Amino acid sequence: MATMKFMCDAERCIECNGCVTACKNANEVEWGVQRRRVVTLNDGEPSEVSISVACMHCDDAPCIAVCPTETLFQRDDGIVLHDKDLCIGCGYCLYACPFGAPQFPKQNAFGERGKMDKCTFCAGGPAETKEEEYQKYGANRIAEGKLPLCAEMCSTKALLAGDAQEVADIFRQRVVQRGHKDGGWSGNPRADADSLAYDATQQG
Repeated sequence: MATMKFMCDAERCIECNGCVTACKNANEVEWGVQRRRVVTLNDGEPSEVSISVACMHCDDAPCIAVCPTETLFQRDDGIVLHDKDLCIGCGYCLYACPFGAPQFPKQNAFGERGKMDKCTFCAGGPAETKEEEYQKYGANRIAEGKLPLCAEMCSTKALLAGDAQEVADIFRQRVVQRGHKDGGWSGNPRADADSLAYDATQQG
């Protein structure tokens, strides 16, 4: 079975926040909850770089390990989901996650911050009906044979989603075309050996 993963190509991300908007529209998340966000480093400098961040659906997810109520669980395809009926709002998952993916609707104390919410890879969650599933977790596009809307709406295809091996193959091909020091264009004197930003198609 395929293992589903996200990957953001920082050299293609233009900080348009289209992925953020697509996620909010597809899932109608609560006010104050942001399942996906765009982080920009070195803003305004020549070395500026942006990356779209959400739950990365880790193979060995630390949020699952620390949750005292077993709210979080991992499907066979690697997608990490949560059961809102079991969540007590302790926040341990937020402290354990290196990406800050778990979100809470309130900033109150233990047990008063509301039910945890996070990216579901557009795979819904445990519920008895489709209506209940959408209300609690948002769209279940995976069940419809579709990819997460954030990735499908990315105008530069910086955000990739799907089978981990296919995602890796796409990125590997991009690296080769850009002239990375380990890529097929590494002999070109105009290629910056320390940067993935060189695009071999822009010769001339």
